[in-house]
Amino acid sequence: MEKGVLCVMSVYHKAFFANKKIFQSKLISKTAKLKLYFSVIRPVVTYACETWILKDTIINTLMVFERKILSKVFGPTYENASWRIKTNQELDKLIELKNIINLARAQN
Repeated sequence: MEKGVLCVMSVYHKAFFANKKIFQSKLISKTAKLKLYFSVIRPVVTYACETWILKDTIINTLMVFERKILSKVFGPTYENASWRIKTNQELDKLIELKNIINLARAQN
């Protein structure tokens, strides 16, 4: 993977874990958590993404990053008397396909 993307991902981890309690809090609404993600964490990750060459490994890493945060924001689903983790398609639908890859491609 590119050195610049690895550096950005380490900064992402710091930004995410600095706000981890907010993302896991049940007292804060999902819309407030999404606004925090879209306004604070996502710009940190996509900084200078115009220079990235979007290879499959980078796309996969960025999508895993985003799904990790979105699964913290939206939490599990109660279905058929059991809890389950939301699927990737459900998470994409919840953010209306405004994923990080589409943002990076739009800025290239």
